[in-house]
Amino acid sequence: MGTTKVSRQIGNKTLTIETGKIAKQAAGSVIVTYGETVVLSAVVTGTPRPGIDFFPLTVDYREKLYAAGKFPGGFFKREGRPSQKEILTMRMTDRPLRPLFPEAFKDEVLIQAAVLSVDQENDPDMLAIVASSAAVAISPLPTTDTLGAVRIGRVDGKLIINPTQSEMENTDLDMVVAGHRDAVNMIETGALEISEEVALEAIRLGHKAVVEICDMIDELKEKCGKPVTWQAPPSPDALLDRLRRDYGDEIRRCRSIGPKLERKEALKVAYNKALDEICPEDAENPEFDRNVVYSCLDTVESEIVTDMILTSGKRSDGRRPEDLREITSEVGILPRVHGSALFMRGETQALVIATLGTGRDEQTVDGLFEEYSKKFMLHYNFPPFCVGEVKRVGAVSRREIGHGSLAERCLEAVMPSPDDFPYTVRIVSDIMESNGSSSMASVCGGTLALMDAGVPISQPVAGISIGMVHRGDKHALLVDIIGEEDHFGDMDFKVAGTQFGITGIQLDLKARGLSFEIMAEALQLAKKVRMQILKQMLSVIRQPRAETSKYAPRILTIKINPEKIGKVIGPGGKGIKGIEAETGARVDIEEDGTIRVSCVEMAGAKRAVEMIEQVTEEAKVGQIYVGRVTSVADFGAFIEIRPGQDGLCHVSELSTEYVRSVADVCKVGDTMRVKVINIDPQGRVKLSAKVLLLEEKKEGQPA
Repeated sequence: MGTTKVSRQIGNKTLTIETGKIAKQAAGSVIVTYGETVVLSAVVTGTPRPGIDFFPLTVDYREKLYAAGKFPGGFFKREGRPSQKEILTMRMTDRPLRPLFPEAFKDEVLIQAAVLSVDQENDPDMLAIVASSAAVAISPLPTTDTLGAVRIGRVDGKLIINPTQSEMENTDLDMVVAGHRDAVNMIETGALEISEEVALEAIRLGHKAVVEICDMIDELKEKCGKPVTWQAPPSPDALLDRLRRDYGDEIRRCRSIGPKLERKEALKVAYNKALDEICPEDAENPEFDRNVVYSCLDTVESEIVTDMILTSGKRSDGRRPEDLREITSEVGILPRVHGSALFMRGETQALVIATLGTGRDEQTVDGLFEEYSKKFMLHYNFPPFCVGEVKRVGAVSRREIGHGSLAERCLEAVMPSPDDFPYTVRIVSDIMESNGSSSMASVCGGTLALMDAGVPISQPVAGISIGMVHRGDKHALLVDIIGEEDHFGDMDFKVAGTQFGITGIQLDLKARGLSFEIMAEALQLAKKVRMQILKQMLSVIRQPRAETSKYAPRILTIKINPEKIGKVIGPGGKGIKGIEAETGARVDIEEDGTIRVSCVEMAGAKRAVEMIEQVTEEAKVGQIYVGRVTSVADFGAFIEIRPGQDGLCHVSELSTEYVRSVADVCKVGDTMRVKVINIDPQGRVKLSAKVLLLEEKKEGQPA
């Protein structure tokens, strides 16, 4: 089979999708090209595992460093575990694709995307989503819609589709929009306090480009797509009717129990009762499989949750749809850390710690693009005890990385510039309890911890999640969703920002899509609730503390002539090591001559600065020094006036009287007060002791 290719202008460049050339044994594979960035995505599928009750979709995205003409770092010189960027791209590909598969589909699916070439201007992450969608579309896999994705930036007030890396350096918006022809179903955004109206305008523009990409993929599918081979199993309507009739009232009663753990235990008892009566574990030939019954019970419970909200306006915990759970906050709760906060919203609780470090604590990020350093990072941890469960404790999960990245992006917009606040800042959010939107609790707790640590953020940031349930044309938006409403509901719309605008958005849908009307309604509701949360947070701490913790390093910044950097470092690092050893400070030097000195004790930092200034200070005519004689000659004495710099005091300048021999006046190791009388074009310093003696004698004469 020959190659099939479709192309169309998307943004300022041509997007090309091609298949039939590479990876032909996969169920579907495509190569997507945009500029000189090239991404391959291939999908394979297998039979479902026995007894599986979820859709086992795995998305893997890897950035091959050869794509940028680079060698991997480290001893083995090959790519290792995925980077944070790769994991976030895997999540951005999985989240909009997963809802497009039929609910009954349980076959194993593996999507692998790899960057083959990168031009340093066009980010391959969006191309990976498009390539994966196209690979699925032309495969025999069943999906309800075709998926497209684009990035939207804004430079000088103008929205741009798929901005380049150069344009992203000047943007105040980084938005990823994914969806199908009829609606958007995933949004990921970082912004510098943009309005709800600008956000909606960007989403609309992104969806127009998404539709064009979907048209391209559908054109490719018409030309070379494989027929769908999967057959949907019979719908369990009779079982659902039986469960609604026999167990619906009991499930409804359990759903009305307020506390999460009590409600969870009551539902567990109700579920087990139904399972034991319909398909006992010891039955040889049960009428229904237990997994099928369990799945149908979950469907019945979902219907009851939706019905309770839409008919009575009452949620499981007794709140109305627009009600925010009780919020309490504390700061400064741990004695030795640099900044701490405990943020609690209902049964969600985040313990957030801020740590201040120096330039040596920056995180170096090396990937396909130019290496850079991060001075601000936020790490999120979700231990099993926060939901009262026993689970294997292992490496950081993709979910934890994704939630931490979202919270980091929401707070990054208000962080001070390194010139104003030269610290490296790390926030750790440890979730102590979880029942809904712990990532937004991390944003709120992160703001409080930053202010407690004395970080001069420009504005406090708060975040909230808006959910939704619907039946037909009727819908209800839910403020501050709990975990079960996230599970049974149609939407998780997280919005964070300041009083002036949005700094972060993350939208995930279980429904097929979200209309722009409901999206606008949700954004305005999130803004209203955000103001309530900010008011509560500011009642705990009004503004960043005037000083950092006494346990945080003190940082002083000075600027020297870059040509003097070598003098500070000294031969083999002897100079800088000596300064650090004597003062207990850490000295970080940048190429432009900026030097940051950090020390827990301010006295040590000041002493280190003094020593650096002594080494780098430029001698000037008229300055007076107390120097040490380093060598003598017949014509004069060489005197070290500053570390590493000598000057010559000629024999005629050693005294006001006639000097027969230099040795009659001084010897090596003596200290002498001298004055700079001249610096020649070659930088050689001429000193005089005689001038000082004459001046002092003159000052001592009576007027």
